[in-house]
Amino acid sequence: MSSNQYTRERKEDKPVLAICYDFDKTLSPDDMQAQGYIQSVGYDVGEFWTESNGLASQNDMDQNLAYMLLMKKKAAGKLVFTRENLENYGAKVSLFPGVEDWFERIRTYGAEHGVIVEHYIISSGLKEMIEGTSVAKNGAFKRIYASSFYYDSDGVAEWPAQVVNYTNKTQFLFRIEKGVLDINDPGVNDSFAPDEIRVPFRNMVYIGDSDTDIPCMKLVNTYGGHSIGVYSAVTHDKAKVYKMMRDNRIRYYAMADYSDGTELDELIKAIIDRTAKNEALESKFFDCKNEQIRVDRQNSDDQKEKIELLIELESSRSFASTHATVEKMRRIDTWTQEEREAIFEIALSNSQVRYIIGDLDVKMFYLGLLRNCQSLSEKAMEVKAMLEG
Repeated sequence: MSSNQYTRERKEDKPVLAICYDFDKTLSPDDMQAQGYIQSVGYDVGEFWTESNGLASQNDMDQNLAYMLLMKKKAAGKLVFTRENLENYGAKVSLFPGVEDWFERIRTYGAEHGVIVEHYIISSGLKEMIEGTSVAKNGAFKRIYASSFYYDSDGVAEWPAQVVNYTNKTQFLFRIEKGVLDINDPGVNDSFAPDEIRVPFRNMVYIGDSDTDIPCMKLVNTYGGHSIGVYSAVTHDKAKVYKMMRDNRIRYYAMADYSDGTELDELIKAIIDRTAKNEALESKFFDCKNEQIRVDRQNSDDQKEKIELLIELESSRSFASTHATVEKMRRIDTWTQEEREAIFEIALSNSQVRYIIGDLDVKMFYLGLLRNCQSLSEKAMEVKAMLEG
């Protein structure tokens, strides 16, 4: 498939704030597989993860591939390992306080303040189980990037389709940045001008709970975004967020309580407020920058040289630099009336030029300008009087 067949997001008229979430222990108090699935295949949760990690270690295997294989193997004879069943287990996954209405509430707050808020999942958990949650079914997420299976025509899982681990999570941030959301779209490698970026990293928030989120947190931090560590609203254990703060992995931490008026709620709203104001300044910067680029493209090399010399003469702060600049300006034969007026103004406003205007080289330069004037302006008359005085 060629790149032009992929649907890509375009830069919006309003700033976009992308809030990216891990899932397990960030939106939910426990691993999604441990909330019914593992028990249904006759395993103790701890035993399952011990066996899964051992499988990975003994076979130089990705830990996420190991748990996906073990889930499929242990389902044999107990349940049909289908997308539908995985989504049904996802529907049973519990969520932290406030999560149910968080996504729409924050989107609404953003819209009221001129910011488009988009929510993304970037998780090592199972996409199918996340899609089974009530929030996903209600359209909470712009995209869910998570590990997933390939299914046969009967909907039975056959093979991993996508594996997301802590090191490759960062690719999805780049996809969100550029609006290249399809996981197979090679456009993620394309170069974009700064003012064409749909979601600059400064407008990204990453919310996570553990070491597996560090690469994403570090990337967001490096480019001016906002990384937030959350700690359990059940245990209130802050050890992990303290470590992430100590290691400069996060800028903020808060309890994983997403209810209206909580610390996390107020923090995200403050980020939305800041985004609105900051992007107004960024828009002004790009307007100024683009105007400068357009003018530069319109000017010939000769015009650019004269502009540089005018700036050089105006900012001259020593006699030596003034003489050197005048020497370069004397080599130019043609000056427009507007440019001559600017040079006369410099003689009147720059004390360095005014003080040495009687020196032969400077005097000859200004006399030449005066001779080329069809009529003398008020500024030209003042310069003429200085030369004759």
